[in-house]
Amino acid sequence: MTPKILLVIAALLALQLATSRVVWASDPSPLQDFCVADNSSKVFVNGFVCKSMDDVKAEDFFTYGLDKPGNTINKLGSNVHAINVNTIPGLNTLGISMARIDFAPHGLNPPHTHPRATEILTVLEGELYVGFVTSNIGQTNRLFTKILKKGDVFVFPQGLIHFQFNRGHTRAIAIAALSSQNPGTITVANAVFGSKPSVSDEVLAKAFQVDRKIVDQLQAQFWMDNNN
Repeated sequence: MTPKILLVIAALLALQLATSRVVWASDPSPLQDFCVADNSSKVFVNGFVCKSMDDVKAEDFFTYGLDKPGNTINKLGSNVHAINVNTIPGLNTLGISMARIDFAPHGLNPPHTHPRATEILTVLEGELYVGFVTSNIGQTNRLFTKILKKGDVFVFPQGLIHFQFNRGHTRAIAIAALSSQNPGTITVANAVFGSKPSVSDEVLAKAFQVDRKIVDQLQAQFWMDNNN
């Protein structure tokens, strides 16, 4: 083959790989009307095995209680009521979920990521300070923030660290919609200091440029918080 033909083939392969990544960048699309999750199945697949159509009921597409305030009496002063495929089996393969987030005055939904979903947040009550941090763009992690009031909407791109903080003196409520049936949540502080087994304190001390004693104290605190 001539160099020109090889170059064309390489370009086509690169285009195919790029296209494949775009196609699989979100939850798999359904190939039928619905695929209600069969939680009793022992078969492990990417998602959940479909329940037999004959066994599907209206209850598989239903849940309740989103009108009830969440308990915000905790250290963060917030509560997330998630509605995903684990709550509504009928969400399986539909690529969507949601959550109600309640905030006490000065309550925080701490920095976290959703590895499988973009989030769009609507404030129903109160006022929130929200933001997200970009990946390393030109060696800089850029912060985007906004003050949201009742009726305002904000988007957090997939996989980026973001947060919501109620800086007011009254409670706040928000509804989040997410582009995955099971978006996953990685709370940064919990993942870094509360993993099991623990990340080496030498690694964390060097990463955060702090004394190893501080890392040990943080890991001990997270362990106590998660085992009480």
